[in-house]
Amino acid sequence: MSAAPSAAYSSASPAASAFDRVATSYDELFTRTAIGRAQRRQVWSRLLAGFHRGDRILELNCGTGEDARFLAQHGVSVLACDASAAMIDVAASYSVVAEPAGFIEYRQLANEKLFRLSPRIPFDGAFSNFSGLNCVADLQPVARNLAALVRPGARVLICLWSRVCLAEVLWFVVRGEAKKAFRRFPGRATARLGDSSISVSYPTIASVRRAFAPWFRLETRRAIGLFVPPSYAEPWVRENTSKLAWLEKLDRAFSAWPGLRDAGDHVLLEFVRCPR
Repeated sequence: MSAAPSAAYSSASPAASAFDRVATSYDELFTRTAIGRAQRRQVWSRLLAGFHRGDRILELNCGTGEDARFLAQHGVSVLACDASAAMIDVAASYSVVAEPAGFIEYRQLANEKLFRLSPRIPFDGAFSNFSGLNCVADLQPVARNLAALVRPGARVLICLWSRVCLAEVLWFVVRGEAKKAFRRFPGRATARLGDSSISVSYPTIASVRRAFAPWFRLETRRAIGLFVPPSYAEPWVRENTSKLAWLEKLDRAFSAWPGLRDAGDHVLLEFVRCPR
């Protein structure tokens, strides 16, 4: 595994700077929490269905590299990119222990700078997990640049915060906090990340589909965290650990149902690269 020098690109954007500040604590804040593991397991099952041993995959918003290491342990090679220099440093500090393993290269690269990549051999697929693309104001240039990097027929999996989160609405309505219950509905909001605030968007499925056309066809979508609640419910989950397993079972059973598949904490969109 290798990492490009941290000084290769500037991480001056507000989102990148915010993630720089939480990089060393991010795994404790989310990755290793019960909710973080539960939601990630749902995504991992789809990654293994879409990517296979020997594939070479591009990852956007790799964070601390948890997903890249998981794929590498299954023989998939990953170029893992993130706008945050500190996140890349943390990711590169880990090692892959499973053998046989794929190769991981870490690179500091913002989503808006994908045009800087020009591989001689197209990637076999790409993915972005957990909301990194919610920090991008315009998804169409990202989709266009991504289309130039993956082969025809390649799968691209995009996990985004949903516009409507049923668990969030219920969580805050029960607590009498109606403003928070419906905060995603306008499509833009300010999210807290450690001690920082970042501007995020909650795009509709239709707008994401339009942004990725005509290069990609949306094949399937499913909720991630339909019954498993958002990460701020972690204190409740710690006190109700036995209930989390049941919530995960409900997610597996109903996450792809029409009417429910767009109502999770996140939505996982699975695109296929159209013929050139």
